[in-house]
Formats: sequence, structure tokens, C-alpha cells
Amino acid sequence: MSKTTDQKEGQATVKVVYYTYKTLADGSHPFMVRITKNRKLKYKATGYSLHPDYWNEKKKEIRRSYPGDVKALWRKLEAKAAAYEKAAEDLAEADEQHDAETVFRKVSEARKATRRVKLLAYIEELAAGMVVAGQVGNSTVYRDLGNQLAKFIGAQANAPEPPLGKGQEAEKATWIEKFDVPCDRVTVSFCNEWEATLRATKVEEITLSLRFRTLRAVLNKAIAAGLAKTDNYPFARNAAERHKFQVGKFDVTTAKRAVTRDELRKLEALTPSSERMQLAKDVFLFSFYCGGINFVDLAQLRWCDLNGNSDGQRLSYVRQKTKGKFSLKLLDPAVIILDTYRPFTLAGRDSYIFPVLDKNKHKDAKQIKNRLHKVLGQVNKDLKLLGEESGISTTLTTYVARHSFATTLKLSGAATGIISQAMGHKSEAVTAVYLDSFASDLIDNAYKGLL
Repeated sequence: MSKTTDQKEGQATVKVVYYTYKTLADGSHPFMVRITKNRKLKYKATGYSLHPDYWNEKKKEIRRSYPGDVKALWRKLEAKAAAYEKAAEDLAEADEQHDAETVFRKVSEARKATRRVKLLAYIEELAAGMVVAGQVGNSTVYRDLGNQLAKFIGAQANAPEPPLGKGQEAEKATWIEKFDVPCDRVTVSFCNEWEATLRATKVEEITLSLRFRTLRAVLNKAIAAGLAKTDNYPFARNAAERHKFQVGKFDVTTAKRAVTRDELRKLEALTPSSERMQLAKDVFLFSFYCGGINFVDLAQLRWCDLNGNSDGQRLSYVRQKTKGKFSLKLLDPAVIILDTYRPFTLAGRDSYIFPVLDKNKHKDAKQIKNRLHKVLGQVNKDLKLLGEESGISTTLTTYVARHSFATTLKLSGAATGIISQAMGHKSEAVTAVYLDSFASDLIDNAYKGLL
């Protein structure tokens, strides 16, 4: 049992050395981790070796004539050293009396813990934590990743199909316990094979990008928590790692769709056949006149988000996705839309503006997310019909409203920078700061180009 010393415990030094005192069967010498503590040396094999023909003893480096990848070998050796350095640092910071053998033992225990952590179980743990934190959207993304990986891992192991349906949580947990794999199983080869499997099912590029970005985030979290090693990390982190899996290779550009101002006037002139269709029309037009506000934010607007003065009404809200703050002057068409809902939904300043959510029914994050997902699907179906009735060739969706906002402003002569500010493009956290200093009048004037 370690004891705290009266004097601060020193830190052991760690170094990888080319150990010429031992010769392996193939004539090579091993690389060893050398731990020095209290003037005593202790060596541990790294599992890597090198023939003396390729070692420059004077410069203490691998010769250029080495037939393998010199940089890759050094990275592996550095990773080995880093594990021991971390253990030595932790022991010293804890002021635990220890020797070189203690450092080796601590690394060994960490490796055993790493082997106990399995990929699918860890993803489930992360997703469950996100639900508790109210990050329901992120938890869904992580659970989808876990489900897709379970299918792939199961197929590779010739296992039965994983039970992923509703009400099969217990069966799924049992399946994961039986067929799960260590995080270190995710190598470059693993990623390439999974990509090929997903492409065979005609998965879109943007979905591929999301899944691999999420998988990368999972591994990064596991490494940061000390639950996975960096040795087989599959994702490229810089230009020099071209041999690794490139998440940025996926084409995530989407087809740009927008309708002209004349086509929008056709939609404005249309009288919908039902309240539900009227809501779809109002959602589209309100989004268009309010900076392309997306449906999730629009549906969660409350009457308290409005404030007025002699200059007119303003809408202020925080975007759910980025937490960016937006404030915009409402144009007359948007004010008219709000006035039609005021008699029906204004039951207090904290009540929702649009009849999508009910604060008495949709209370927690999961209930809100499910409701928004359901209504958004219906709104987009109704918009498609409204577009056809209006004689608009482009299929209308809430996304089209957002893109039409940007396109219309551009055609009216507004600067691209102002449009980006208004929409929160690229760095939306920075945009929240810029809205005050970028000159609100410029943005307000730009909106007039929508009329």
C-alpha cells in the first residue's frame, strides 16, 4: 500500500532506448522503455525491434535506409513512452511513494481496464448520459451510430441480427454483452470495411460523414477518459497521416434549392384548405421573413421573445443548435402572421407562438423532440402539396424557406457577409457577438430586400 511521504515524491523519468545488450533470434535489438527512479533503472519491452543495420548509433536514430515507415515506428514508440510518462506523472502528483516497478504496474492495470471497455457499451453509456443532460438530439445520433455498428459487428462475427426495436432494450443489452468488441478494434481497416458496407446500402454522403464524425468523437472521448489507447487510432489528424481514414473526404454539400420571389407571391396568394395546411404555409413564410429561422427554433418561439418600440417589433431568440443569439426587426408580413395566432395561442408571455408545442403536454426534452420531429414531417408533406397547388416547380420544405431567404437577399444586392451574419452561417457562435457590433441597422435594412 502506497504511503504519502514527508517530502514531495519525485517523478520517475521515462525514455525509449535501443537496447543493444539483447539480441533477438532474427539478429535485431529490441526497443525498451527505461524507467529511472531513485537512481535505479528498470526496462520493459515495447514489442518493437530493429536490425542494427538500420540504426545510427552516433545520432541515436533510425537510418533512412530502413525499409519500413520510420515515422510510423517512432509514433508507436512515442505512444508507448507516453503511457508510462502519464503513469509516472500521476503517481508523482498523488505524492505516492513508488519505484519503477510501480510505474510499470500502473500501466499494466490501465491496459487491463482498457480491454474491459467495449465499443457498443461505451456508446450506449454516452447516449444515456446525454439524455440525462437534456441533449436528446445528440443521444439519438449516438444511438443510431451504435445500432449501425452493431449490425456491422454482428455480420462480421456471423452473429444473429441485433435486437434494435422498441421494447427490446433488455435483449439488446444481452446481445451487446455477448458480441461487443474493444474500442481498439476500430482500426483503419475496420473503418474502410464499414464504409464499404454502408455504401453498399446506398447511404448518402452526408450520413456517412455524420456516422464517422460521431465514431471519431466516441474514440476521442474514450482516449481522453483513459479508456482507450492511441496506438491504433484510425483517423487522420494532419496532412502527414494520409494513410489513415479521412473523415473530410465525404461530400457533404447539399443540393441548393430556392424559389423566386414571384413564386413566393403565388404561395402568399394561396388560400389553404385547412388549418393544418395554413400552419405549413405560415411556417414557411415566417421562416422566409425571419432570416431563414429553422423549424426547431420557430416552433419553440414564445410570446416573451417579442418586444416592441416606436421603431416596430423585434424578435429575439437563442438558436437551439448553437446557442447563438439572434435579434431581428420584424417585417410587416411576419407581424401579420403573428397577429393571426395571437388570439389563439397567447395564454401568457411564456406560451408558444405557433400551435406546435403545448407547454402542459410537452415538458421534457424527449417529449419536445418527438413532437417536433412528428410535426416537421407533416409540415413538409403539406408544403409539398401547397407548392404544387401554387404552381411552384421546386418541392417546398422548411429548408427551402431558409435557402430562399439567402438567395432573395443576394439578388437584392445585400452583401454576402451580411447574409451570413443574418443566417448564422459558418461560425454561429461568433455571429452572436457580431450582431451587436456589425451594425443592426445594416441587417435590418437588408431584410427589406425580402419585400
